[in-house]
Amino acid sequence: MSLLNIDQKKCKQDGLCAADCPMGIIRFEGKGSYPEIPSESELMCIHCGHCVAVCPHGALDHADVPLTACTAIDKALVISSAQAEQFLRSRRSVRRFKDEPVEQSVLRRLIEIARYAPTASNSQLVEWLVISDPKRLHAIAGQVIDWMRSLLQDPKSMTMPYYPLLVSAWEAGVDTVLRSAPCLVVAMAPGPAPNRMVDLTLALSYLELAAPQYGLGTCWAGMLQGAMLANPSLKQAVGIPQDYPFHYPMMNRLCQGALLPAARTSGAKNPLAITSVTGNERCI
Repeated sequence: MSLLNIDQKKCKQDGLCAADCPMGIIRFEGKGSYPEIPSESELMCIHCGHCVAVCPHGALDHADVPLTACTAIDKALVISSAQAEQFLRSRRSVRRFKDEPVEQSVLRRLIEIARYAPTASNSQLVEWLVISDPKRLHAIAGQVIDWMRSLLQDPKSMTMPYYPLLVSAWEAGVDTVLRSAPCLVVAMAPGPAPNRMVDLTLALSYLELAAPQYGLGTCWAGMLQGAMLANPSLKQAVGIPQDYPFHYPMMNRLCQGALLPAARTSGAKNPLAITSVTGNERCI
């Protein structure tokens, strides 16, 4: 059975699918012919669905990316450039949360959205670990503090200047590691391809950008990430398999106050640095 199924009544023989195929395996010989993937090239298909997505006539179906699974773009929902800019600039890390659990249906919906983030060669190897046990999360945060204490006690260790403050806050009953968040989401991927760290970062970014629309705030758990990289036993305690070298945790919880934590977009950024190379000239 061929990977492609062409509705010849709908196909306009415009070659859009062949031109857009990232692997260049769709053969189209021009008017009077229909696109096809030669049988010897089918193993090269990465099942990305580009061929299905770009056909404006709905004439092409893919065995592994069926047309029925590809939702038509609703032009009424396409946002303007101004809306896109405000949406992206209003992204915030949220560290003040309501004392309420995250609904599993909402979290599942966010992960469903996040899995549509691009992955190298459409590998789709990002996996998700969700921890919603407050006691376990408190214990994990405590292990991060213990790791910081051990570094502070070793004069040869490299430490961050804020580690003593974090330890003191913990001892005073304030969790500055996971911010007492009742839910932790970890995106992770197996090795060895280094692009998988990019893949899971993009997936977490999708989740983070979508979360405020569902009433959730998120914050990248950098303290925990750094501790896991330095301490494999902590990685094991979180529940990440040892043969998964790529991972990053993110805190999730209902926001306190307004849906957007600020009334203004971010304005404090370093000067824009762009290097433009044209011919033999290089300018910034």
